[in-house]
Amino acid sequence: MAEVRNSIIIGSGPAGLTAAIYNARANLKPLVFAGLNFGGQLMTTTDVENYPGFPEGVKGPQLMQLMLKQAQRFGAEIKFENVQKVDFSGEIKKVYSNNIEYQARTVIISTGSSSRTLGVPGEDKFFGKGVSTCATCDGAFFKAKVVAVVGGGDTAMEDATFLTRFASKVYIIHRRDEFRASKIMQERALNNPKIEVVWNTEVKEIQGEQQVTGLKIFNNKDNKESVHKLDGVFLAVGHIPNTSYLGKAVELDEKGYIKVYEQTKTSVDGVFVAGDVKDYRYMQAVTAAGMGCMAAIDCEKWLEEHNL
Repeated sequence: MAEVRNSIIIGSGPAGLTAAIYNARANLKPLVFAGLNFGGQLMTTTDVENYPGFPEGVKGPQLMQLMLKQAQRFGAEIKFENVQKVDFSGEIKKVYSNNIEYQARTVIISTGSSSRTLGVPGEDKFFGKGVSTCATCDGAFFKAKVVAVVGGGDTAMEDATFLTRFASKVYIIHRRDEFRASKIMQERALNNPKIEVVWNTEVKEIQGEQQVTGLKIFNNKDNKESVHKLDGVFLAVGHIPNTSYLGKAVELDEKGYIKVYEQTKTSVDGVFVAGDVKDYRYMQAVTAAGMGCMAAIDCEKWLEEHNL
């Protein structure tokens, strides 16, 4: 018989590791499935300047290593494995990794989301060196620089408008001749003198040496290719919640994110959620950590209420 644990946490970004710290300090001895690549999106972020407590900033991977050590210090068990599937149909929740079944009374899901990418040459090479998926996180690094935002939805409009606080010029590159963004968001962007739209255009390559220096772009209306000189490119083409392994174990919304019914409670009693796998609005390390704290406290209260 597998050991029935008090708490299993799936995911090891700021949400999962904060939940692990709180659950471990509550003596719940949580088991954390950190994944083969632990740490979430911060592992691909160079400088983090908006996380409280680091006045000089901190490297993303360094911040996640510190959180991991803190969780381990209080007794969290970490497995650097991916979860293949789950079964939440019974009173005891089952989580499967490497064909081994693990059992727990409660589960916290914090597997985050993945940024959609363009899949073009140079994208991976210059990620964190001029390529970003978070204008809020990285905009301040582009003071008086020329940048581009790729996308046509509300996020692209919001990012472009936000970036005008720092950049001298912001291009919105969109592959169609109209935006899918809401009218008010479009108007805000189109009326900003620092923003210029490049219609009917696709990014074919991100160029640079140590940092991004330009984009090779293709106009799909006149079939012309050109190089656009700039200092940074922000991808605003959406996110994908990391929920495929869950199957139909918990209720998801129309975008594939986990539905929350009260605080951090999911559709399954005893299963909680934290971070970007639920939150597609803020998507910040500090909000994910805050939700990880909430999920851990809700988990602890649930165990108390059920005399477990």
